[in-house]
Amino acid sequence: MIFWYGHGSGGWGWFAMSAGMILFWALIVTGAILLVRALNRPYERTRTPVTPSAEEILKERLARGEIDEDDYRRRLDALRSGPPARWKTPP
Repeated sequence: MIFWYGHGSGGWGWFAMSAGMILFWALIVTGAILLVRALNRPYERTRTPVTPSAEEILKERLARGEIDEDDYRRRLDALRSGPPARWKTPP
């Protein structure tokens, strides 16, 4: 009722109020959209790096030329035969 009698800020006051209301609702809608997107995002796990097996490490070393084929086969046979006898526990 203040503005009805000419004791207001005139047309610019109405413009500022309108712009403020539009900005307010734009922020509310943007916040709601961002919240919905964040909640609908699929669950992302932090992946732990897979440790390569001993055989894979041997293959990589052979491919890089660190060991020759005879050494590769000897070590691969040792891996596949099981742990050394000193590591085995008696039954």
